[in-house]
Amino acid sequence: MSMRKILLLNGHPGHTSLNKSLAEAYRAAAEEAGHQLRYHDLSQMEFDSDYGLGGYANYKPLEPVLETFLTDLEWAEHVVITTPLWWGMLPAKLKGLFDRVLLPGRTFDTRNTSLIGLPAPMLSGKTARVILTMDTPPLFLRLAYSNAVKKILTRQILGFVGIKPTRFTSFAPASHPKENHLRSWLKKVSDLGTRAA
Repeated sequence: MSMRKILLLNGHPGHTSLNKSLAEAYRAAAEEAGHQLRYHDLSQMEFDSDYGLGGYANYKPLEPVLETFLTDLEWAEHVVITTPLWWGMLPAKLKGLFDRVLLPGRTFDTRNTSLIGLPAPMLSGKTARVILTMDTPPLFLRLAYSNAVKKILTRQILGFVGIKPTRFTSFAPASHPKENHLRSWLKKVSDLGTRAA
């Protein structure tokens, strides 16, 4: 098994959460297997999540914690994100993180476009795993909501900057999991960490 450089993000804004437990299980297994891992916990990151009046000509400087995250994102070969599904989408602070760090000139190139006009991605060659917790049954997410959050992450966020493929591991119901389910989920995530998958 080849060793990989992994960026791991706990994308839950709360200080304690199922997502944090899953992230820590992944982290422990990946580090034990010898992978290089840089860990970020959204609940510990202080930054202005609003891009505000910033733009290409009026650049809003990154807070140090965001610059560190972006540098680690550029360094990583594999990106792992744990996140809850809230109202069909990501938590606002996690979306704010993407708004602030996925910048032109660092993650995509607006001066170099494809035949259909899309900016060239600058993070190509990386892969991703999203560990998604939710109360929506996975079958309902697919049939009733057309996997909207997965499409947004895969195509409009991570894929847009070149991170692909993005694979998903989903756990539900997550609000009050049974003890045997929780043990099974933690083991599954640990196995992913060992394999850097």
